[in-house]
Amino acid sequence: MRSRDQILHEEGGLFPGLTYTEAVLKPAFNEAKTSLLPPMMAINKAHLIMLKDQGLVTSEEAGQIAGAIRGLDLEKLRQCEYTGQFEDLFFQVESELLEAAGDIAGNLHLARSRNDMGIAIYRIVLREKLQTTIRGGLALKSQLLTFAEEHADTLMIGYTHTQQAQPTTLAHYIMAVADSLDRDIRRLQAAYANCNRSSMGAAALTTSGFKISRERMQELLGFDELVHNSYDAIGGADYVGEIAAAVQLAGINLGRASQDFLLWCTQEFGVLRVADPYVQISSIMPQKRNPVSFEHMRSLLSSCVGNTQTVLTMMHNTPFGDIVDTEDDMQPYAWKALAVLDQMYRLLSCVIGTLDVDKEVLRKRTEASFATVTELADTLVRTDQLSFRKSHHIVSGVVKHALAEGLAANEISLELVNEVALEVIGRKLLITPEEFRSSLDPVHFVNIRTLPGGPAPEEIRRTIADRRVRQHQQEAWLSAAQKQTTGALANLDAELQGWSAGQ
Repeated sequence: MRSRDQILHEEGGLFPGLTYTEAVLKPAFNEAKTSLLPPMMAINKAHLIMLKDQGLVTSEEAGQIAGAIRGLDLEKLRQCEYTGQFEDLFFQVESELLEAAGDIAGNLHLARSRNDMGIAIYRIVLREKLQTTIRGGLALKSQLLTFAEEHADTLMIGYTHTQQAQPTTLAHYIMAVADSLDRDIRRLQAAYANCNRSSMGAAALTTSGFKISRERMQELLGFDELVHNSYDAIGGADYVGEIAAAVQLAGINLGRASQDFLLWCTQEFGVLRVADPYVQISSIMPQKRNPVSFEHMRSLLSSCVGNTQTVLTMMHNTPFGDIVDTEDDMQPYAWKALAVLDQMYRLLSCVIGTLDVDKEVLRKRTEASFATVTELADTLVRTDQLSFRKSHHIVSGVVKHALAEGLAANEISLELVNEVALEVIGRKLLITPEEFRSSLDPVHFVNIRTLPGGPAPEEIRRTIADRRVRQHQQEAWLSAAQKQTTGALANLDAELQGWSAGQ
């Protein structure tokens, strides 16, 4: 075991310690210079504009500081290595501004702290990544709606408890996936609303005695609202927790659908054929055509869920205040989760858009399946005024007899049904041969289910039209959000353009 003196000799007696640098400070610095530098500079510009507006710096001072900000070599900063000379990127940038503009650049830190500034930086980064992920989700949803439209009449069997249940259509299933995705997008939008709020002006945690304008900072940085309570502004971490929770659920939802698609690609199901760009071959088995794009989706979506769980776990039981647990070490896990979700949205959109579907296999399987017999039971209620439970008992008996005789559903005869009816109710049924044939026809089964949300093609097409309206609304929302945030940050440079010492 090393002694205290040995540790200090090896690690260094002053900040930063060698292992602390390697394990914490250098990785955080590298993340900051890669991801946090642009929003940091945006906040410097916005804060300077606000200080000048409020008369807290003179025009001449503002010009000197603006010149220093514009003169920073950002590419050089991105390439530099962590040396320990400065605690973090913030202090390195501040040092360079002081060197360029002189002591007056120190006033750029009037009425602000790394606390409110850091949270604002994270919120700016996250809102941009949320916009990207939501855009990917909307692109996938549009592709799903198109796919559903193409398969409104494609019969298939629906499953419950992994067993054949009732006839439906491929469009009905896909619309369920699309509606689940729509809810995920709305959750991401709600998370965006709580993320896009300004912490600036909270300073360390109690605001400031300087008469700054928190509202002006909100406007300049393109935030929708303030985080009103200054303690909440620096202590609340639920803005990133909400994002993590929304992304986690989205990843789980999409993973479940990916598992179904992968199953349907098996020769046993024989339903889907993935296009060549998204399959891989075996190194030994010549016949193999592996739809591994779905496998990668499933595994990467699980990694996405894992990263979001890391975010929530790191938040758990931390003090309610400024704390590193919710900052540099945690934020990249949220970024990675958002990036993976976006990538999987885009990949699934490509795979879905190029899938081949064997409609004939689906149709024949549905026609032969006992999934249709629910409608036979329903029909007996209508034709013979039986209770549904009594009708269910008759049809259950018919299925047992048919299975014992090796009959498919479309091979059941009315005679067999009447034989079972005699055993159960003591008489033959009133159902006509035409009504009987219709009751076992999967097309009829689907077509009469016109209730809202049902699989009837006319209802599916109505639903798709409705969802396209919502799609356009969400796309308009995203366009407005992007225009607001990118426009605000671009305007910062326009505002500073032409500032010079003496203005």
